[in-house]
Amino acid sequence: MAIRFKRILLKLSGESLMGKKQYGIDPDMLVHYSKQIKQIVDEGVQVAVVIGGGNIFRGLQAAEAGIPRAQGDYMGMLATVMNGMALQAALENIGLYTRLVSALEMNQVAEPYIRRRAIRHLQKGRVVIFSAGTGNPYFTTDSAAALRANEINADVILKGTRVDGIYSADPEKDPTATKYDVISFDKVISANLNVMDMTAFTLCKENNRPIIVFDINTENNLMKIIQGERIGTLVE
Repeated sequence: MAIRFKRILLKLSGESLMGKKQYGIDPDMLVHYSKQIKQIVDEGVQVAVVIGGGNIFRGLQAAEAGIPRAQGDYMGMLATVMNGMALQAALENIGLYTRLVSALEMNQVAEPYIRRRAIRHLQKGRVVIFSAGTGNPYFTTDSAAALRANEINADVILKGTRVDGIYSADPEKDPTATKYDVISFDKVISANLNVMDMTAFTLCKENNRPIIVFDINTENNLMKIIQGERIGTLVE
């Protein structure tokens, strides 16, 4: 079977792990994502994952509690490590080899981020889960995904969401919104479409790193993208 992408970075939001819960982690969602990842690893695709922490804690929430922004962002990074540990366990339960890598030092639970070592793990067929964002406050996990994708030279960033691509407006609020199959970086910026935050998006644009935004909750979508089907919206 022909494979369109050899090395991918999959970006998952923390909220995607909630499923139908109000917060936390839905075990069914962990199983769902793990099975989709295993499908493509079994075809020889090298997979890195960046996961958010919004299902547990958001740095932006901290201000409401009187916590300084930088402190709150570090708390959010710790939430991504918890999600990474949960995903790691789910992947290993179905027979995959993984490495949890943290941008913050916590040697008891995760490896420190070393670029060459992370690439070697990918080459050996291990799923690498990048956690703790970039290790710096004021940067989102979208920025971490763009940064890591460029550092490991991923063929594409696959941004898994609840909607099936990029629309001219929010399809959940505007029934007249139209979906783009392919869109340029410049058009996304000029139309002010919220694909990723601007820091992440600029990193991808400057390094010609394509992004595919797709519905991760639909069964086999990840596999279809790897096989070359036009799923979601391609930004290039």
